[in-house]
Order: sequence, then structure tokens, then C-alpha cells
Amino acid sequence: MIRDIIGYILGLVIFIIAIPFVMYLASGSPNLVQINPVQWILFILMTVSGIGLSIWSIVYMKRVGEGNPFDAFNHEVAPRTSSLMTDGPYGICRNPMLLGVFIFHAGVLIALLSLGAFIIFIIEVIIMNIQVKKEEQRLKRDFESEYVNYTKNTNRFLPKL
Repeated sequence: MIRDIIGYILGLVIFIIAIPFVMYLASGSPNLVQINPVQWILFILMTVSGIGLSIWSIVYMKRVGEGNPFDAFNHEVAPRTSSLMTDGPYGICRNPMLLGVFIFHAGVLIALLSLGAFIIFIIEVIIMNIQVKKEEQRLKRDFESEYVNYTKNTNRFLPKL
């Protein structure tokens, strides 16, 4: 239970607070009053949908996969899932939690409209791609052909059309 809570707190601090704050700082700490109404609307819509998708994925992971999402570069920070999840949010893409985070951070990027924030976003996407590829190796070991079949039907981040 304690490891679950640590995983959730780390995820909250890193993805919901720290990265957007670093994006804000990299933008030169702009006056948020100067953001135009269209930017605000897009930011709010992307924040609600992105964080909503991430929360749905976390809850689904806990209930169905009986695990916690925080696994950093093959270091189990919180208990890993015991079953492969292929439906619910995981029927959309293999990493719906990260897709939600990326949607939220893209909303932050739209609100800030700065090269600094864009660079932070790109660095995050690169780092998370590396993390996900390492996690995929573990999932192949843990779930074998079931995971390989799942990868044939779902994309890493973007929904299949």
C-alpha cells in the first residue's frame, strides 16, 4: 500500500506539477494574464481530457491489472501489474496514461507558446519513449505472445484509426 502511494505521489509531482512548471520557467515565466481566450480554452480542454485519460488509465490499472503505473527504467517503484491489460483505456493505445500526460502538456505548450516550453516537451517525449521501450521489453518477458499480439493491434501512444 505504501509503495502504491509513493508511486502515485511521484507521478503527480513529476507529471502534473514539475514538468509543466519547468515548461513555464523555460518560457521565461510569462504573465499568465496575457494568454488569449482561445489559448485558455484549448489549455482547459486539453488539461481536462489529458488528465482524465491518465486518471482513467491509473484506476483501470489498479482495478484490472492490480498494479501501479510508476516503473522507472526497469526499477519497480511501486507494484507492477499482474495481468496484461488490453481493453478499456489500454484498448485505445498501449500507453494511455502517457498519452493523457502528453495531451495535458501539449495544452500547457499551447498556453505558453514558447520555444523553451517546446524544447522541454520534446525532451520529455524522447525520455518517455526510452522508458516505454524498456518497459516493453519487460512486458514481453512477463506476458510473452499475449503482449506481442497486443502490440500488433495497438500503437504505442496514438490510437489506431
